Amino acid sequence: MNTNRLSDQLAKALNDQMTNEAHNAQIYLSYAAWASDKGYDGIANFLFRHSSEERNHMMKFLEYILKRGGKVAVTAIPAPGPDPLSVNDCFEKVFTSEVENTSNIYSIVDMSLQEKDWATWNFMQWFVKEQTEEETMALDLLAKIRKAGGANANDDALYNLDNDLASTPDDAVLAQDTSVTNP
Repeated sequence: MNTNRLSDQLAKALNDQMTNEAHNAQIYLSYAAWASDKGYDGIANFLFRHSSEERNHMMKFLEYILKRGGKVAVTAIPAPGPDPLSVNDCFEKVFTSEVENTSNIYSIVDMSLQEKDWATWNFMQWFVKEQTEEETMALDLLAKIRKAGGANANDDALYNLDNDLASTPDDAVLAQDTSVTNP
């Protein structure tokens, strides 16, 4: 008896996204190691935490595929790429990676909608919200870096940014969660 509730196309997309989440975890891990090596311990801590978060996302996909009766395909993870050239470059790369991830998430949402796989569509809504948070977080960090001088930020500004990121929460405040009384 076949208990698989995922189409071949959707199972492949979910497995690909599982690998993509593992790749993103490696990217954050690589950037965290780079930041630590440069003496930016607060930035490193922030990036290490996000590496763990991406790995948790990978596990959510793995568990979902299994619970829907699908076959998990664990494949090689691409290398994270070259080290950032600066703190500014690091967070520009983080933003680019998150935007690419959002595009992948939206493709799965679209596919699940077309297939009328409402369980997968519902599962993916958590990731839609998560990607909104991730992009907002990256945009907020880029704004801080821009205020610090962007690619030309001086050591004092980077020191302050590093200290700030050591205690920055992992979740960004989203527009849909604000109001006139709670901006």
